[in-house]
Amino acid sequence: MTDVANADQAAYWTDRASAWVRKQPLFDALLAPALDLVLARAALALGDRVLDIGCGTGASLLAAAAQVGEEGHVTGLDVSQPMLDLAHARVAEAGLGQVACRLGDAQVFEFRPGEADHVISRFGVMFFNDPIAAFANIASGLKPGGRLTFVAWGELMHNPWFRDLADAAKAVVGTPPHVPDPRAPGPMAFSDPDDIREILTGGGFEQISVETASPKLTPTGSLDDVARFAAGEGPVNRILDEMGGTEADRDAIFQRLRSVLAQYATGGSILVPSRLNLVSARAAY
Repeated sequence: MTDVANADQAAYWTDRASAWVRKQPLFDALLAPALDLVLARAALALGDRVLDIGCGTGASLLAAAAQVGEEGHVTGLDVSQPMLDLAHARVAEAGLGQVACRLGDAQVFEFRPGEADHVISRFGVMFFNDPIAAFANIASGLKPGGRLTFVAWGELMHNPWFRDLADAAKAVVGTPPHVPDPRAPGPMAFSDPDDIREILTGGGFEQISVETASPKLTPTGSLDDVARFAAGEGPVNRILDEMGGTEADRDAIFQRLRSVLAQYATGGSILVPSRLNLVSARAAY
């Protein structure tokens, strides 16, 4: 990858990739309701040419390819080569010749001008150090009037998958002295609808819609399985790293999460509430 504006994010997601690759079925199941929202809003048609920003291990590529058919084309872009390797393998196994996987940073990637009818993203656009520049660059790859559809996390307080995990970690090892800037590149960077509208307007989009959605996230497995999965995730890892936590601390966090997540058990499943921002817009030029 020659052009990288977000080197820290590229390094993070490359380092983090082993967990995403290893747990790919778990992440796909957890986030399936969010991907369903994107695809329902995007309403991709047969023959559409689609750019998928932050395609990760490929769930969104497979789903988009099914909608555009052999007559269309889907290009997935991600900064993590290990994740793309798995995405490519899944695409090849499915025999999808209309899908391409590309390594690149969407903030500076040289898109073919006007190549796409639609840009989609499932939690892949919140990590730019200059989001206005990033969306202006993404818009360059859209046809005039081409559409953008993505989903981003809403406020932390309404997302137990982040809030409860962080609270459990803090209860065991303490609260880190550094309070992250909620608008810094990261999962919650697009939690404010007004910020989203300002960024997209600056990036050359119009007809901007930001709607709140509250699907239940669907992690798979028993309560113990889900709690163990959660105890190895980003909020817990960040706090353990900052506070010098140990694996014994992680086990204690697992026990807390087991109790906390039990409240979301319904009919043998764990259904975790969420608050998401579902965004759509059109390229203005």
